[in-house]
Amino acid sequence: MNTETTTTARERFYRRERRSVPAAREFTRAALTDWGVTGDPYDDVLLCVSELATNALLHGVPPGRGFLLRLLPYEDEVRVEVHDSGDGSPQVADVRGESGRGLFLVEALAGKWGVEERDPGKTVWCTFSRRG
Repeated sequence: MNTETTTTARERFYRRERRSVPAAREFTRAALTDWGVTGDPYDDVLLCVSELATNALLHGVPPGRGFLLRLLPYEDEVRVEVHDSGDGSPQVADVRGESGRGLFLVEALAGKWGVEERDPGKTVWCTFSRRG
């Protein structure tokens, strides 16, 4: 990963409410457009932001709290981070189950993904090549 950002990172805090997921997607759409990200990674980034934001709301954000979405534009890739204050470490679920497919999609679409501990909570991140 190239550690040099091509422009300023963007971040926004979202409350624990249903409308936060589409708001996070729109925030991401505007950032990607401003950064000139097009083609294959564009839709993949938007889908993964939706999945990570949904996971944060369902599993990682205690009542009365929220999550932070941070987007980092690097020369060769875009990094998405969702910071929440919940316990536990997300795992990729069995795709045959009725729920839990969000991280399966992230794993399939992103170049890399992972979970980092923070106090309190965790950061779930993923990266996408700017070249698709």
